Amino acid sequence: MAGPVCARHPGRETAVRCTRCDRPACPACLREASIGSQCVDCVAADARSRPGSSTVAWAAQAGSSLVIPVLIAINVAVFVITVVQAGSLSNNSQAPLFGQWALQPAAVEQGAWWQLLTSGFLHIGPLHLAFNMIALWVIGRDLERVLGRVRFLVVYLVSLLGGSLTVYLFANPMTDTAGASGAVFGLMGGLAVVLMRLRLSPRPALTIIVLNVIISFVVPNISILGHLGGLAFGTALTAAMLYGPQRRH
Repeated sequence: MAGPVCARHPGRETAVRCTRCDRPACPACLREASIGSQCVDCVAADARSRPGSSTVAWAAQAGSSLVIPVLIAINVAVFVITVVQAGSLSNNSQAPLFGQWALQPAAVEQGAWWQLLTSGFLHIGPLHLAFNMIALWVIGRDLERVLGRVRFLVVYLVSLLGGSLTVYLFANPMTDTAGASGAVFGLMGGLAVVLMRLRLSPRPALTIIVLNVIISFVVPNISILGHLGGLAFGTALTAAMLYGPQRRH
């Protein structure tokens, strides 16, 4: 006499039942629960019945990182275009795209407003690109999960624009500036705010910020204004997101 068969796999006999719905279930359809084992259907139903998880910014919880790989891909693609245009890996700043996209305050004053954004996707040489993209990946991947994808992207872009705006207002009008460093500095500040909001020690993030600020002052040809502007805007916006009035769903 044949025994009971799995509710989801009629061809498989089983002597085990789901502790929640009491239907027969084969080992492949069972998941460990706090008491006994439940079938995958009951596990899924239980997950749907729970309130959606949220981040500290009350955004939808992000799973795997999505925004960061897209940002890195865009930066790399723009770099490749400049290398092809310039015919040089190290002197890619000679590409025509640099003349159109690099931030020059005097040009912005004459109407090239797009440079406030596009300059953040240009990099001078492979090392400049590598440093910024590695920093973006290391700092941003956890921040994206905590803030949620939309809020993370907003912090990134506002930090980028904040750094560019600071350069536009206070730098030499004829100086060309390029790089995602302003946005990365904004993410550093955002990470420090998140750690404090979660009541964790912000010391690691603050140490990284201090070291990078020192490097900005010591190493020549680095946009100190862009870094400090991005840091200020990113920190302020993240603080507003996490400490301002929130609407929970």
